[in-house]
Amino acid sequence: MSRLESKRILVTGGAGFLGSHLCDRLIAAGHEVLCVDNYFTGRRRNVAHLLDNAGFELMRHDVTFPLYVEVDEIYNLACPASPVHYQHDPVQTTKTSVHGAINMLGLAKRTGATILQASTSEVYGDPTVHPQTEDYWGNVNPIGPRSCYDEGKRCAETLFFDYHRQHNMKIKVMRIFNTYGPRMHPADGRVVSNFIMQALRGEPITLYGDGSQTRSFCYVDDLIEGMIRLMESPDEVTGPINIGNPGEFSIRELAEKVIEMTGAKSELVFRPLPENDPMQRQPDITRAREILGWEPTVPLEAGLEKTIAYFRELVEEAA
Repeated sequence: MSRLESKRILVTGGAGFLGSHLCDRLIAAGHEVLCVDNYFTGRRRNVAHLLDNAGFELMRHDVTFPLYVEVDEIYNLACPASPVHYQHDPVQTTKTSVHGAINMLGLAKRTGATILQASTSEVYGDPTVHPQTEDYWGNVNPIGPRSCYDEGKRCAETLFFDYHRQHNMKIKVMRIFNTYGPRMHPADGRVVSNFIMQALRGEPITLYGDGSQTRSFCYVDDLIEGMIRLMESPDEVTGPINIGNPGEFSIRELAEKVIEMTGAKSELVFRPLPENDPMQRQPDITRAREILGWEPTVPLEAGLEKTIAYFRELVEEAA
C-alpha cells in the first residue's frame, strides 16, 4: 500500500479486547493507527507488540473529553462492555457512551472522517423477538442495573443518526453480539472467560438460572472482519447491522464444552439469574450477508481452543 492509500485511523478503546485485534488488522493492512484508551478495562499488554511499529501510536485519553487530532476514519469502541465493569461505575459508563459519542462525532464532523460506532446487541434488551433483526426496537428496562450500558448505547445510536441526518456525516453503526477470543479480560465476568478461568483453576463452574438461557458466540477474528467490511462499505450503508454468530448454544452446553476441552474436573453450581439478564440472544445476520458478504467462519470449538490456550498462559504466568 502506498502512502497515499494509507489512512490515518483512530481506534478508541484500542487497548481493549476488540480494539487491540482491530489495531492488529489495520496495521497489517498498512494504515497509520492512533490507539486511544484510558485503561479502565483496556490493557497496555494487549498492544505492547505494536509499540515498535512506526505506524502505531498509543495515547492515554478518556473519550468523555474532546480529542483534537487529524484522522480519516474513526472506530469508536470505547466503553466497558461486560456487566461487571460497566456496573462498577454506571454514571461513567453512560458518560462514556453519550459524551464519548458526542466528542467523536464532533471530531468526525470537523475532519470529514467516516465514523463507526461499536454498538451492541444489548440495545435489544431482553428480546421478545427471536432471532433479533435490526428493525426490532428492543425490550429494555430504562432504570435497571444494566441500563447504564443498554440505554447509553441506544442514545449513542440516536446521536449517530441525528448527526447523519443533520450534518450529512458518513456514519456506520454495528450491533455486536457475544464475542470471545484471546485478550478477553480474565475478570470481565462474561461466560466464556468465566468458565475457562474457573475450569483452568479447578474451581466449580458458576451458572446463573438453570443454564438453559442461550447465547450466540462469535470468534473475534470473524467479528473484526465484519467491522472492517462495514467501514469499507459504500457511504449509503449506515447500518445498523448485526454482526455476530447465529449459531445458538445454551449456557450449560458451553460450560460442558469448556470442561471437556480443558480436561477440568469442575462441577456445575447454580446461582439465581441476575436482574434483566436476557434469556435469549441470537442475531439475524441477513443484512450482513446481503450487504457486506459477511458471515462467521470459525466454529465454536476452534475458537475455544485458541481462547483456552491464551487463558492457560495467563494462569501459568500468575502461578
